[in-house]
Amino acid sequence: MATTRGRPRSFDRDRAIGAAKQLFWEHGYEATSIAALTTAMGIKPPSLYAAFGDKRGLFEEVVAAYGAHEGAVLQRALDSAVPVRPAFGAMLHALADAYTTPGQPRGCLVINAANSCGPDNPEVAENLRRQRSANLDVFTARFAAAVRRGELPEDTDPGALAGYFAAVVQGMSQQARDGASTADLHAIADLALTTLPAEPTR
Repeated sequence: MATTRGRPRSFDRDRAIGAAKQLFWEHGYEATSIAALTTAMGIKPPSLYAAFGDKRGLFEEVVAAYGAHEGAVLQRALDSAVPVRPAFGAMLHALADAYTTPGQPRGCLVINAANSCGPDNPEVAENLRRQRSANLDVFTARFAAAVRRGELPEDTDPGALAGYFAAVVQGMSQQARDGASTADLHAIADLALTTLPAEPTR
């Protein structure tokens, strides 16, 4: 009687990526081992390598999934149809809530992972740097548009202002990791918004 070759056990890819996301978010890229990942994902190492190529490939899919879900709060808040002050206020306050959501790791996965990524993984570090740079570009474009619309003074430096708010976002993430409360982060957000130049008189 002919026998059929066994097929690898299938698994829920989205659930597996979700489990990996929690580990990378909490521990960073380098400190998260293949053993920990496969245990959390409910698969064997060969299945991980077959599905994602390697740990780096899995991490890149995790970062993409994070950006499409948790990270989307930033883009939604910066909707170009909203004036710059309420837009950045909505963004910072939304992040204050997101960075301290009960039941999930604190702070931002991209920022957390970057802080724990050493010289042995330059490609991973560069990918995370590009992610942060993309946010900086979004901020710069948003402030430049606000200047054109007359929401900010003509002598506003969009790049410098974007750099400041990017630093605030990264700082809020680290503060959350260090135990800051949601209220603490909302207070930081309120203070940061006071640094926006006054709207020109009409």
